[in-house]
Amino acid sequence: MSIIESHPSLDDPYPTRKCAEAALLYRQDPVVHGAPEDGPIDAATLHSFEANGFLSVDELLRPEEVEDYRAELRRLSADPEVLRDERTVTERGSDEVRSIFEVHKVSEVFAGLVRDPRVVGRARQILGSDVYVHQSRVNYKPGFTGKDFYWHSDFETWHAEDGMPRMRAVSISIALTENFVHNGALMIMPGSHKTFVSCVGETPDDHYKESLKSQEIGTPDPNSLSILADKHGIELFTGPAGSATMFDCNCMHGSNGNITPFPRSNVFIVFNSVENACTEPFSADAPRPSFIGARDFTPVRA
Repeated sequence: MSIIESHPSLDDPYPTRKCAEAALLYRQDPVVHGAPEDGPIDAATLHSFEANGFLSVDELLRPEEVEDYRAELRRLSADPEVLRDERTVTERGSDEVRSIFEVHKVSEVFAGLVRDPRVVGRARQILGSDVYVHQSRVNYKPGFTGKDFYWHSDFETWHAEDGMPRMRAVSISIALTENFVHNGALMIMPGSHKTFVSCVGETPDDHYKESLKSQEIGTPDPNSLSILADKHGIELFTGPAGSATMFDCNCMHGSNGNITPFPRSNVFIVFNSVENACTEPFSADAPRPSFIGARDFTPVRA
């Protein structure tokens, strides 16, 4: 395991999937670009986000709003046209819906959530600029059969396969069902966003088709994960429906499978700075389809 203090290439500050050995690289980019007066996040919370890479909102959505989004989830999962759409991903080995991508274009209900100032306003504040949606999806983690999402940094994939140049993106995960300790809640290593894990293994053609069901290429090696976990620990996020977690694009995170009777459904939106628009992939022959990594960089407007 090597630790590289400065980026080895001006053309690619975060090389990954290019070497035979994993490496831990120091982050080259700021975490917070805005200030307390730029949005709804107060100074103490911004400082905590910079240090830990995440923040939580106990009640982002009101109960009646949650019910509206749940109804839309049910409608989408029962719509034959949606189920046939390539943006819908099923669990490996079953027809259970795992995720619906580009959900803000599939559903006007979720398009409204993307434009909500409580959501996009926080993203603009953290990133210090106008933002666009790099990716949106709803994750259905059904009871008994919901599979895990292995440890990963989103930025590693977005950099390698989508061409996202720098770490200037933020994700928000909004709970539409209660997130318990036992039904596959989100786990994050606090502070891990300041270390980039360079992964091994070349990106296969059309890798996204397999990675959306179970990612193997672009996942950190056990030694790197052990180093980060020993240094930072692991925090698990639980909370009622309507609560939310925002986290930096380079946070090491994952979630266990769900073998309980209690489903866990979340809507997940990735905002990228318009000043950080994607270019050509850094470690793939071609970018992933636009419904996974957007090529439309139009700023989100109310």
